[in-house]
Amino acid sequence: MYVSELDLRDFRSWRELHVDLEPGVTVFSGRNGHGKTNIVEAVRYTSMLGSHRVATDAPLIHSGASDARVSATTVNEGRALTTHVLIKASGANQAQINRTRLKSARELLGVLRTVMFSPEDLRLVNGEPGDRRRFLDALAAVRTPRHGGVKADYDKVLRQRNALLRSQNMALRRGYGDAAGAGALSTLDAWDAQLARYGAQLLAGRLLLVDALSDPITESYASVAPESRAASVEYTSTLDRAVLELTGEASRDPQVLEAAMLSELGRRRKEEIERGSTLVGPHRDDLVLMLGQQPAKGYASHGETWSFALSLHLAEYRLLAGEGTDPVLILDDVFAELDAKRRERLVHVAESAEQVLITAAVGDDLPGNLDGAVTARYHVRMEEGVSHIERA
Repeated sequence: MYVSELDLRDFRSWRELHVDLEPGVTVFSGRNGHGKTNIVEAVRYTSMLGSHRVATDAPLIHSGASDARVSATTVNEGRALTTHVLIKASGANQAQINRTRLKSARELLGVLRTVMFSPEDLRLVNGEPGDRRRFLDALAAVRTPRHGGVKADYDKVLRQRNALLRSQNMALRRGYGDAAGAGALSTLDAWDAQLARYGAQLLAGRLLLVDALSDPITESYASVAPESRAASVEYTSTLDRAVLELTGEASRDPQVLEAAMLSELGRRRKEEIERGSTLVGPHRDDLVLMLGQQPAKGYASHGETWSFALSLHLAEYRLLAGEGTDPVLILDDVFAELDAKRRERLVHVAESAEQVLITAAVGDDLPGNLDGAVTARYHVRMEEGVSHIERA
């Protein structure tokens, strides 16, 4: 799998960009802040429908523009598909594959698969649980596009349920003995049912993904940092206790998870009403990263943190490659951050990929054994706030 063409309009610092790409290693070099990362961010956005740098789409649109467009042609086993996504400042984004307009941009998921390594990866280890949940959900949606739709439905119901807990707080506190309270509680029951249904599906998808990633993460970490403690991952959920009470063991069955979530929502209803917030569900879960018997967050050294972050993506790459064609590998300003051993492990993966896109401030940041594999180099510069590109 590789990207053969990339077109941008009003994306970040790019008013316009057209670049022809080919299999092999392509390097984008230039001073920091001049727009080279914006190019690979656009490729990543096409794959994941999200940025690795920001949580919302608004910063992706060039200052003064109302929308941005990213078009990419992906070649997979000889078949070329061109995807177009219109990123809007307000309202839903629009998408096409070739000339066909899609009902939802999520239908683009799966056309292009990418794995990205970037300095932001450290957040996967030392950041908040939301960073790790986003990692899981993004990868799950690429493997099973329906997961992205379930996540969107869950988030929508969660927002509406939280709004009810806040806006009808006094009525909910009065309970069934009051007409307004009875009505509010009835509405809350309806939201509980929907939240449990979507939450169970979302949780099941995450748990199955963690099952598939667990061994590859442990093995990848051992290869990157053989002198360190053993790495492992464990998914912790607000439903763990309720599932054990129902079945006596862990479960990935959506029906079991739905029943457990309804039970836990009932058990904690009074607390949720008092706090005006939903305390149960996948939005409160975490992927716990362990080194030996200690959590990596707060106990890992800087080198161990980098090793764990690399291991997560090495496992991601191994998982996607094992399901078909190799994903496009994106290395965004990471070589300057890594020591010789970690560079060597990353280069080993890059050598096996059909296409590798690399950004680097200077050419010296590239390992010598990868430099000879470069098939194209581009230099990026900025003039008056707008990025420009030329082939080196």
